[in-house]
Amino acid sequence: MDQEHPAERAPESASDASTQPQVSAVSPQPQSVLPPGLTARVELTVTDLDTAQAVGSGDVPVLGTPRVLALAEAATVAATASRLPAGMTTVGMRVELDHRVPTPVGRTAVAQARLAKVDGRRLLFEVAVTEGATTVAEGRVERVLVDRQRFVARAQETA
Repeated sequence: MDQEHPAERAPESASDASTQPQVSAVSPQPQSVLPPGLTARVELTVTDLDTAQAVGSGDVPVLGTPRVLALAEAATVAATASRLPAGMTTVGMRVELDHRVPTPVGRTAVAQARLAKVDGRRLLFEVAVTEGATTVAEGRVERVLVDRQRFVARAQETA
């Protein structure tokens, strides 16, 4: 989910920049920096490039499940992005997603994520994707707080 889709709009986060915690030389506990309840919303206007046909997950011209998941993950990233300590990031670890309703090209899908639980470095989000009043998908996304440089270095060592 590192690629930004041109039709995705900037997230709207419920956190206020004026209430951002100060990062000290000692690493803060994740729950103090990332309290449960953080939210974000990300929108996607479905294009032909987002369809199951285009992403290879089916042969129908509706929003493909991989794009639904990417949209949900984008909302989880946005929910914590402005609150992360310097040098830290989150990476996806586990996903449970029920994709229930098709979304045609031209419609706008909205993903909303809420940080439901912080357990050490593990962050559990509840996610929902809607189109108008219809719930398109819902589930949970688990992410882990990591040191960005150390994570990339380890990934390159195993490649």
